[in-house]
Amino acid sequence: MADNCSSVEIVEGCRLPVLRKNQEHEDEWPLAEILSLKEVSGRKLFYVHYIDFNKRLDEWVTADRLDMKKLQFPKKEAKTPTKNGLSGSRPSSPERPEREVVPVSEKKDTNNDTSLQKKQKRKEVVPLVTPVPPATPVPALPSSTETSQAAVFPVVREPPPFKAREDLEPIPTVTTNGTARRLIPPQPGRKRKANCGGPDEMIKVLQYNKPQSAAVFLPPPEDSQDSSDGIPTAPRMTGSLVSDRSHDDIITRMKNIECIELGRHRLKPWYFSPYPQELTTLPILYLCEFCLKYLKSLKCLQRHLTKCNLRHPPGNEIYRKGTISFFEIDGRKNKNYSQNLCLLAKCFLDHKTLYYDTDPFLFYVMTEYDSKGFHIVGYFSKEKESTEDYNVACILTLPPYQRRGYGKLLIEFSYELSKVEGKTGTPEKPLSDLGLLSYRSYWSQTILEILMDLKPDNGERPQITINEISEITSVKKEDVISTLQYLNLINYYKGQYILTLSEEIVDGHEKAMQKRHLRIDPKCLHFTPKDWSKRGKW
Repeated sequence: MADNCSSVEIVEGCRLPVLRKNQEHEDEWPLAEILSLKEVSGRKLFYVHYIDFNKRLDEWVTADRLDMKKLQFPKKEAKTPTKNGLSGSRPSSPERPEREVVPVSEKKDTNNDTSLQKKQKRKEVVPLVTPVPPATPVPALPSSTETSQAAVFPVVREPPPFKAREDLEPIPTVTTNGTARRLIPPQPGRKRKANCGGPDEMIKVLQYNKPQSAAVFLPPPEDSQDSSDGIPTAPRMTGSLVSDRSHDDIITRMKNIECIELGRHRLKPWYFSPYPQELTTLPILYLCEFCLKYLKSLKCLQRHLTKCNLRHPPGNEIYRKGTISFFEIDGRKNKNYSQNLCLLAKCFLDHKTLYYDTDPFLFYVMTEYDSKGFHIVGYFSKEKESTEDYNVACILTLPPYQRRGYGKLLIEFSYELSKVEGKTGTPEKPLSDLGLLSYRSYWSQTILEILMDLKPDNGERPQITINEISEITSVKKEDVISTLQYLNLINYYKGQYILTLSEEIVDGHEKAMQKRHLRIDPKCLHFTPKDWSKRGKW
């Protein structure tokens, strides 16, 4: 397949299958897009992005891994920008219905009939700015029904009929019985309205894979901008550290650092990070593991270590239990460290943008202690003042420490801080794929832990409200209900919402908790929240 490369010229934007190894170390040929080309020692290398795969799998490949028989050249309406940020050619695809837009730079040409025809063709172009559909927020939850209660019953066999808003007064409450029994069917004499006002007035019932269970999406309040069908869509794209995807170009889409040496670990970055240009050509970028300063050679690092007095992150140690410690770092007082931390984190976070203005942020760095010092494991940052109730802006566990429970420990610590502050919190959206998995797992285990510990009162099934769950855990109400929906626990029975815990969910929760050895001990936390509304404390 490499022989065809000499006869066919591959350009940026081409798509073709590329050979790679999957998780089972088997050969596969996923479709990939060519983002860049370079020549090293007489060999052509191609930087490819595998379509429908995460960007962290992007890599430089040789020509022998390309399937030239299925080469697709870029269309005129190329979405991949060139290095100067402009489109490679004028979009003129006739397949899509287009608005009639005349470019401002178009000049009148009345020389002959052919120029007139060209002018008419120019009018059939796509607008220079591609319209982006507005992002719809996560569906909000009813506020007028938060104080009512309900009981827990076994799994519902059939989806309940639609209910009007008048019947939505109760809110989900919990009964913890691990057995599954058939529900008594609703009384036939009871009448329920099928159509009541607009679609926002109805409860949407979605059937999942198991026909015996149903999940109810509660209706959003009237001022919600959710879609009319009631199905939750992508989260809001607001937030202080959410990257603006409109500024993406070829440069930021490609990894620029080959390898990072941090202490006893060598890390292979996943994404682009704006380290100085002269450092991107080095085979290895060296970092001091205590102050995170970047250096270009091992000799420079050794010379730096003789001068660097730090053996732990700067700032206050606010938690220590065993070998695990947390340090609180003010982005204004320790600006160099904070900026270096952001540069390192950007190598493994694609959905966040990097700000050199770290003043509005606090950084909480988790470390592991040994005889040589406190070694960074991960961190999370948060705004000093958040109008959106965010308790996490960015969160990262470094790759050598992933899949060892440190991610959940970082999340648990962020909620412990929220408990001390007397607030409920939520992470800044959107979450990365790994971040979403970690948060969803933490929310599920935390909420199920509360439901399993409930005791029946006077022989009655135990009851709890969404507000009470939120206050106990400091998890925002929207996250509580979205987790209950994800676990498929919410059901509707006899005019009230109920939560059902099946034996399968209970057994799965108990097995997961047995594997979770790392937990935050609130007694070891020494933290006093500050009132950041007073500018003088910045």
